[in-house]
Amino acid sequence: MTILITGATGNVGQAILSSFLIGNFEAKIIAGIRNPDDLKEQEKLPPPFLKQEFDFGKTEKFSRYLDGIDVLFLLRPPNIADVKAVFKPLIVAAKEANVKHIVFLSVQGAEKQSYIPHHKIEKLIVESEIPYTFLRPAYFMQNFITTLRKDIVGKGMIYLPAGDAKFTVVDVKDVGAVAAEILLNASDHQNQAYELTNSELLSFSEFAEQISEVVDKEVKFISPNLLAFIVRKLKEGHSFTYIFVLIMLHYFPRFKESPETSKEVEHFLKRKPINFREFLDREKTKLKL
Repeated sequence: MTILITGATGNVGQAILSSFLIGNFEAKIIAGIRNPDDLKEQEKLPPPFLKQEFDFGKTEKFSRYLDGIDVLFLLRPPNIADVKAVFKPLIVAAKEANVKHIVFLSVQGAEKQSYIPHHKIEKLIVESEIPYTFLRPAYFMQNFITTLRKDIVGKGMIYLPAGDAKFTVVDVKDVGAVAAEILLNASDHQNQAYELTNSELLSFSEFAEQISEVVDKEVKFISPNLLAFIVRKLKEGHSFTYIFVLIMLHYFPRFKESPETSKEVEHFLKRKPINFREFLDREKTKLKL
């Protein structure tokens, strides 16, 4: 069995490959990266895995990328919003290449949100009749040490229009471990969808409180009005597409029911999912000056 991991140098891709390192299996694992000759890209990957070009922007190469692949781990790079232009030909190519299973990294609640790209990609996969598994993770804890890190470390604040909305969360390491398990046993999870969360339901005020305790410095949560948020992000040089993603993730949840936690991570990993405090204790050096 040959498994291709797209986005192999990203947070989730690296978490999956790290999980494969501690397993015992006969599958052939291929890490799909944009430029296999880029030394910086190579440094992000564990040495044992084969590396292959996989560039979402080169639709004419999809058939070549997928030749001989049995199981495909698919994600949507955040810079790709045009689902029809990229993912439709990709899934057609997967069908023609006789890919036997697609494991797609979606988001929690995608089935209820027809306006988001993940919903549209799920629909394309279902319509292709390729057996699939949808992973629908909650809000990634890693956002606090990537997207939100600059404000937390530099200004002692989290600046998002999230109000009092509650969020489920999950550690990318847990997502990677679950994904690795499913990729190796794809036929046991045919046409299933799994929501991946830990047991916590937290507001951004509560996130800020926990971060403050761990880094021993006050981190405030500021929830601006939408216009002020957009203006600030534009001044910081961000694109409208990026700002819309932030609004979709943090503002829209204010007008929905709080998401539910699930037991799927615990079921797959036979242990409790990592909680937010454990994550902070592990990553606290990244949140300090």
